[in-house]
Amino acid sequence: MTDVQANDASLLAELNQKIDRLTAQVTVLTEEAAQQRSKRQEWDDLQADLMPVSKEAFGLAMRQLGEVEQCVRLENILHLAKRLMRNTCNFEQMLDQLEGLMGFMEDIGPLSRDVFLNVMNRLDTMERKGYLSFLQAMLEIGDDVVTSFNREDLQNMRHSVPELLEMVKEMSRPEVVAKLRRSVAALNDEEPLNVSLFGLAGQMNDPAVRRGMSRTLSALKIMAE
Repeated sequence: MTDVQANDASLLAELNQKIDRLTAQVTVLTEEAAQQRSKRQEWDDLQADLMPVSKEAFGLAMRQLGEVEQCVRLENILHLAKRLMRNTCNFEQMLDQLEGLMGFMEDIGPLSRDVFLNVMNRLDTMERKGYLSFLQAMLEIGDDVVTSFNREDLQNMRHSVPELLEMVKEMSRPEVVAKLRRSVAALNDEEPLNVSLFGLAGQMNDPAVRRGMSRTLSALKIMAE
């Protein structure tokens, strides 16, 4: 092969390489252009989808702003801005108080847990001792009283309470309590012997027996009336 032919072959090979590189670059540019077209198409589709929503949102915003148009004016905004600036110290003080309150809550947290545990322990103790059962029984009794008595009965009870309290007051006197104790002790003694009528008549000579019979008869008379 001559030198001219060798040079032509080298030039041809170099030209083919340049054509290959150019073809590769054109391919890359074509792919990038396709990607750009795809992105642009997606953006166009998104705009087409958002356009009705944006129009509706804009219309809604305009309607809402129209309702507050009398308040939302430049002078009102400036007045609000001046008030905010004048109350900067108050806002700072409020934030300080808020921070102090948060710190207080953090400090009182363990104490509140201890108080809660103490309350739960106390409730558990009361339940084991029967206080809660007693309270439940009292509530049930209260329900029975409410459902069993009408308004008239309650009015009568209200009027009778002072007399009942006076009776309780009389019965709580020491001499009355002592007499009741002696009476109960006498009832709990052994049964009395078989006493004849003459023996009973002989006991009538006792002034205490006569006073007791007189009071008993007076009580029976009052009950009969």
